[in-house]
Amino acid sequence: MKQLSLLIGLILVCGSVAAELADIPNYREYSKTFASSGQPNKGQLQDAWVGGFERVIYLAFSDHESSIEGEDRITKELGMEYINIPVNWGSPTPGDFDLFAAVMQSAPDKKTLLHCQVNFRASAFSFLYRIIYEDVPIAQAKADLNSVWTPNSTWTGFIHEVLAQHDLSPECEGCDWTPQEH
Repeated sequence: MKQLSLLIGLILVCGSVAAELADIPNYREYSKTFASSGQPNKGQLQDAWVGGFERVIYLAFSDHESSIEGEDRITKELGMEYINIPVNWGSPTPGDFDLFAAVMQSAPDKKTLLHCQVNFRASAFSFLYRIIYEDVPIAQAKADLNSVWTPNSTWTGFIHEVLAQHDLSPECEGCDWTPQEH
């Protein structure tokens, strides 16, 4: 009976954590080991840790007005790895993506939360990573990207440039790359 109570408690905690993670702005879970989102708050970072995340990658400048002060310290104190890749919103570079991909490839099975402010940068990087390194069909990855936003001309150009560097085409049935200006 005691084991059943513990199991029920664990199920309730896990369900609660999943609900809390879903409250992070634009949270998207792509697999058991990879998710992206907008800026989590301090409590949501703790929820991520409870939910089994082992690594947090932040794709914006640490002094952004909506960033959490001391996110690196908070994350490290929870026992997660923390990486900050400051991606300039107005001029993302293939080198930014290459750095992100190298971090991911250093431990591809490490449960990772990739985030920025609203999940625009992070969803674009997720789109590219999933196509290039996880063999996700482009139409599926594009649908996931579109569930967050339709990239503007800067980000569409960036995505196409990175795909071209990997000898991949952005074309697929149903893929509309008409930029939306934000």
